[in-house]
Amino acid sequence: MRTDAIETARHTLNTVFGLEDFRTGQAPVIERVLAGRSTAAIFATGAGKSLCYQLPALHLPHLTLVISPLLALMQDQLAFLKSRGIAAESIDSTMDRDAVREVMTRARQNELKILMVSVERLRNERFRHFLHQVPISLMVIDEAHCISEWGHNFRPDYLRLPEYQREFNIPQVLLLTATATPGVIQDMQQGFAIASDDVITTGFYRPNLNLQVRPIAQHQRVDALIQWLAPQQVVGQEAPTIIYVTLQQGAETLARALAARGIRARAYHAGLAAEIRDEIQQQFMHGEVPVIVATIAFGMGIDKRNIRNVVHFDLPKSIENYSQEIGRAGRDGAPSTCLMLAGRDGLGVLENFTHGDTPEREGIQRVLEEIQAAGQTPQRQWPVVMNTLSRDSNIRALPLKTLLVRLEMMGVIAPRFTYLAEYRLRYEMPPSELAAKFEGERADFIRLVIDNIPIARTWGTVDFERVHQAGQAAGIDATRSRVITALEYFQDKGWVVLEGKRMTDVFEVCQPDIDPVAMAGELHEGFCTREQADIERLSQMLSLFETDTCLSRRLALHFGDTRVPAQCGHCSVCDGHVARLPAPPAPAALDELDFDELAEPFIERHQAHFQRAPTPERVTHFLCGLAMPVFTPLKARGLRTFAALEGHSYPQVRAWVEGHLNARG
Repeated sequence: MRTDAIETARHTLNTVFGLEDFRTGQAPVIERVLAGRSTAAIFATGAGKSLCYQLPALHLPHLTLVISPLLALMQDQLAFLKSRGIAAESIDSTMDRDAVREVMTRARQNELKILMVSVERLRNERFRHFLHQVPISLMVIDEAHCISEWGHNFRPDYLRLPEYQREFNIPQVLLLTATATPGVIQDMQQGFAIASDDVITTGFYRPNLNLQVRPIAQHQRVDALIQWLAPQQVVGQEAPTIIYVTLQQGAETLARALAARGIRARAYHAGLAAEIRDEIQQQFMHGEVPVIVATIAFGMGIDKRNIRNVVHFDLPKSIENYSQEIGRAGRDGAPSTCLMLAGRDGLGVLENFTHGDTPEREGIQRVLEEIQAAGQTPQRQWPVVMNTLSRDSNIRALPLKTLLVRLEMMGVIAPRFTYLAEYRLRYEMPPSELAAKFEGERADFIRLVIDNIPIARTWGTVDFERVHQAGQAAGIDATRSRVITALEYFQDKGWVVLEGKRMTDVFEVCQPDIDPVAMAGELHEGFCTREQADIERLSQMLSLFETDTCLSRRLALHFGDTRVPAQCGHCSVCDGHVARLPAPPAPAALDELDFDELAEPFIERHQAHFQRAPTPERVTHFLCGLAMPVFTPLKARGLRTFAALEGHSYPQVRAWVEGHLNARG
């Protein structure tokens, strides 16, 4: 960074952010961003990634667009920015139309420095239209490891971000993450053409974290946790603690057990109403509830610097998840403990979740047959409403998005545009007055639009085909894009209220002559490979917890960080305790169970609804308690034997099911 740029950045650091000096890694990242170079910042959790975009945004000429995966992350960062007097806003699903319109207007008028949105917002036709009108200096991608298909938290929509950078003519990007292995970093570099010199890492070693692996058998774990935690919960001096569990019901049960023993604890999970989650989060932040028992839904938006304990009551989902979760402890630099109590009893649940995300071969074939049919039409366009396609193909939303991304990468389809299938409007003034505001051809166009949107009471539904045909008959340009532009303008002026729904992605079919059967087999094999990679990640995690070498060093080396002592002196291995995770109690042997009693209720209902027998995958998902879209119309969860074998291994149940179904012929 040039000397004058350094001084300018330091002045902003002091006067706006109230900080005396940069933390490790921040200055070189900010230097590169201000020099116009795309950069990746791989910082340990709590090491100050956010400042790397917040400070440069104040010196860049145009808007900084921040892509964040979670609403909680946006809200937390937005509150901080506003507290510093920085012109920042977000657009999210909780906002009404007026609020969204106000934010967009401020951005168009260059009154905002930072705008935060979710990655899904970029699929919205109206929002994309807005971005084309606003110059953007920098696109920031938070939790950027989500771009890697082989990362621990892959988000298919993230793969489209390089394309969005080009579409909106954004000159540079800044990628931020705390959990990226060397392979994931390579994927990030390739996606955004980031040079190796522009990848800045601070290391994953945290000298103030005491990493303890003390596995306890499942039936003894609650008492062991209470015995360890209770002395730290002295009234008025309670140690802020997060306890992670796998399942929502587990969070509720454990929170009640702690409360019964005098420990002020509350459960937090995605099954709670949003206002309840916000209430619990605020109580934890303000010290009113010192202990939170949570699924991984909790923590992403939390910047509480004095968390003294992070406990894993159940196994985490991966080494990356473990690193992210323990990273929430001790952000103030004071000593903090990260305790892993779990044995292998939760392993089956995690493995079954992995198997549950692999779609059926016939579902993949159904999608390919739709593509093949769309490829025979003159336009070769394939419109997709994700919820509908998920239901019809029986593929869950995330695997379905992954499938579509795979097909894009194979050149079978290409995304062209996204639109809301349905628009409706309500006039805030008499339509005749609105039309009178225009002259000439524009007035003719506006009257055409108004005349072809019939109003039922107060709302009218926009039929774009009807408007277009009326325009052709009258010799007026009334394309969908022109109509939407006009309606957006009316809304910005406050003349109408506009609402849209049913997001539709339109793909071009680039390879219409595909073989759905053969390609479905190939793609299904790819999903199975991914499934095995996820199972292997679980195995790597178990190896980490059972290591006989320094736990802190093993964890850092997993992320390619060699800047760590051979022995940290503050982990259970360095303390002389090499862990061996206890095995779970063996479930009842499948051969001793009655297949007909367990499976027949589901098989009968499936046969009655679809007029055919279910596949082995569907029966296995049902018995193991794994969700499938097809279960909703069948009301499968209401059947008494749903999840009857959730404690068993999915592959073993699958083999058992296939044997019985084959014997039936």
